[in-house]
Amino acid sequence: MLSATEAASRAVEHVTGMTGRAAECVVGIERREEGGWRVAVEVVEIHRIPDSADILAIYDTEVDADGELVGYHRARRYPRGRVERS
Repeated sequence: MLSATEAASRAVEHVTGMTGRAAECVVGIERREEGGWRVAVEVVEIHRIPDSADILAIYDTEVDADGELVGYHRARRYPRGRVERS
């Protein structure tokens, strides 16, 4: 069984490999009942100058207990520095 750290690392590898874009960080992780993990990875979709104008995206991924990619999709896109209001 993968640890949360290992699952996050594998999810970043998968998203980077599938999109060809640089991952910024893992912004969420949750253990699934089936033994795998759901991991949210933040990615730089469009790099601009200055960096504050970058467009970021969150990719929701699912990795199984062996760290293999089960599925992923882009959940949302937004400009860097945009604060969500609750």
